[in-house]
Amino acid sequence: YAAAAAAYERAAQLTESGPDRARRLVLAAEAIAEEGDIDRMAELARHGAASTDDPALTVRAIRVRAAAAFHHGLLRTACRSLTEAAELTRTDDPALAARMMLDAVHAAWYLGKDEIADTADRLDALPLPPDDPLIHVARLLTWTVRSAIGRGDRNHGTLARRIAAAARTGFGGPHDTILVGATSLQAAGQDTEAHRVAGELLVRCRDRGWIGRTPPVLACVARTSTFLGRHTDAWDEATEALGIAQELGHRQWTAEISGVLAYLAAVTGDERGCHAFADDALAAPEPGAVPPGMSWAHWALALLDLGHARWESARTRLAVLHTGPVSHQLPGLRSVPDLVEAAVRLGRPADAREPLARLTAWAHDAAQPWIDAHVQRCRALLAPETDAAELYRAALRLHPDDRRFERARTALLYGEWLRRTRRKSEARTQLRDAFETFRRIGATPWEERARAELDATGGTVPGAEAAGGVLSVLTSQERKIVRLAARGLSNRDIAAQLFLSPRTVGHHLYKAFPKLGVTARTELAALALTDAAP
Repeated sequence: YAAAAAAYERAAQLTESGPDRARRLVLAAEAIAEEGDIDRMAELARHGAASTDDPALTVRAIRVRAAAAFHHGLLRTACRSLTEAAELTRTDDPALAARMMLDAVHAAWYLGKDEIADTADRLDALPLPPDDPLIHVARLLTWTVRSAIGRGDRNHGTLARRIAAAARTGFGGPHDTILVGATSLQAAGQDTEAHRVAGELLVRCRDRGWIGRTPPVLACVARTSTFLGRHTDAWDEATEALGIAQELGHRQWTAEISGVLAYLAAVTGDERGCHAFADDALAAPEPGAVPPGMSWAHWALALLDLGHARWESARTRLAVLHTGPVSHQLPGLRSVPDLVEAAVRLGRPADAREPLARLTAWAHDAAQPWIDAHVQRCRALLAPETDAAELYRAALRLHPDDRRFERARTALLYGEWLRRTRRKSEARTQLRDAFETFRRIGATPWEERARAELDATGGTVPGAEAAGGVLSVLTSQERKIVRLAARGLSNRDIAAQLFLSPRTVGHHLYKAFPKLGVTARTELAALALTDAAP
């Protein structure tokens, strides 16, 4: 893309002012956008727009400049530009207008509920033909964002129908609409499907060298890996995304990805790392703007407080998250169980009622066992002694086995409750399970809490086992390369996926093999390359 951009730009320089020069400048801007150079793409698009009176070319130039503004974190500018450009082309090219309004809704997501509602209404009003695949992605997006801001239709079957319709079309086909589909699935609680869709899109980005498009896709994959409890995968994905975003100067993705990393650091109890990433997430790209990583930063710091039994601090942070301008974002609903726990620990169960009602409504819409498990855990915390045990058991039955961190948290709470009700033998079973899981995934503060509870029952701590499994001895980059090598990829293939040189890949494998006790890549397939602590 860099070569194509240079060729278009050189051709424009050799062309006299007029339609051909403007077209070549816009083509250069679009090619540079694939490389992620946001200042250069914006400059070329500005010159292209200034050189033409062709409405279609003007719209393309505006779209490039809006993308640059979005990556810079100038979300209000991006949203306004996309909305105006979509209005210019809604009659001549409603599909292009729809793609721009999909991006406008995305920008509005970070601005506020009124902006979300306005852009969703505009998207729904576009005259798309009924057989256009974009219509299904658009309907899925507008339904999920309206539900998130409390303005949805609350029809139980609507979400499932809209997901199925969008999936049948491949979520619209082009890269940008597929990413919208994946993020919509996240907002709807469909994490497994979101991970699949975003993962396939990431492979496409790597195969085609779309480095400029990679940070938001990697961010989407990292968020979903986090939700699924695959914390090592999430850490590796997020650190890669952060490195690319910082290199390209994408402040929007730098802030948001830093928030995800703050959360992952909180799981392990890394105070310094969590606060450092949270500070980066809370950096506003322009005065008066809501920081793009604000919701993740507050969730991360609250989780860190919960792990260290700082209940009041956790409740205060979560209250800001649930009543402030980012309450509709992903951490808003997903942190309700944390808010309920903090409120109950402080003897303030009334503070948990309204958030739990929101979570319960979401569980009804999403129809996902993992959300139902959280609802049951919250109800157990609030229930009288006669009902709590069955609610905890229901939560444990509903928790998917692969979401180990959250399942272990439920086991810890149930074990604490059993100990308080003098059922020490049953308590020891739950507390041992929680302790072993926390130790395996490197969740140190939670491990220490489970150990203290287990000691209080007279139980013994299980035999030591290295946290994180075999991969814990590797660096983040080594883990990524070893996983790909174990799947049979060559050094050249791995290099293409990770934007490295084959020589660098070989160097990392050379360092990793002795740590793993292997001498050849053919031995990697026999290792248990399971999730490790970050």
